[in-house]
Amino acid sequence: MNATLLSYAVYGIGLTVGAYAVSRVFAKRYPSPFTTPVFFSTTLIVLVLLASGMNFEDYRPAKDILVILLGPATVALAVPIYKNRRVLAMHAVPAFTGIAAGALSTVVVAVALGRAFELDRVALASLGVKSVTAPIAIELAALMQANLSLAAALVIATGMIGTTFGQWLMDRAGIADPLARGIALGTISHGQGTAQAVAEGELQGAIAGIAMGVTAMLTSIALPTLIHWMI
Repeated sequence: MNATLLSYAVYGIGLTVGAYAVSRVFAKRYPSPFTTPVFFSTTLIVLVLLASGMNFEDYRPAKDILVILLGPATVALAVPIYKNRRVLAMHAVPAFTGIAAGALSTVVVAVALGRAFELDRVALASLGVKSVTAPIAIELAALMQANLSLAAALVIATGMIGTTFGQWLMDRAGIADPLARGIALGTISHGQGTAQAVAEGELQGAIAGIAMGVTAMLTSIALPTLIHWMI
């Protein structure tokens, strides 16, 4: 890495960490869907990059380094799962039922809405993978002959929307059970929702990590059949 790329990487990582730290302060002081770390810090980073004249290619060195850290961060989800294994085992059947219902219903609803707006098959297949973590969504999109760019954009948008409004909606609905909240965030908003669940509590993070994995498996198995049946 040359000096220019190194400076971009250091600046981008510093900006990202700083934006996240600021978002945490604002989230505690001014609780709102729009002060959640994912929404607030993303918006702040984009605004700073625009103001400084940097584009995405300039930010890419920092992004590449941060993406590498996603691997250890994902593996670290095993820690809360192990620590809460007895509670999770006690609620395994209702938890799996809820995850399965959520994973399949989000595909059906998304594709049904797409059909209502008369979207073509490529767009419908792209919609079907929106609640699966990005690497699996891209592979599924390729298998389904969907638009890879559209599928990736929908995955990111789904994660951001679910993370931004998920906890707020559950608070308004009176959903306080940590297992239910973790299942909802992990099932609908994959990695981003799981990260938000971890920030909320250890048990929520544990079940959200499981929900993210189970949702990916169930969607991978059921999506081709569901898309063929609904189209």
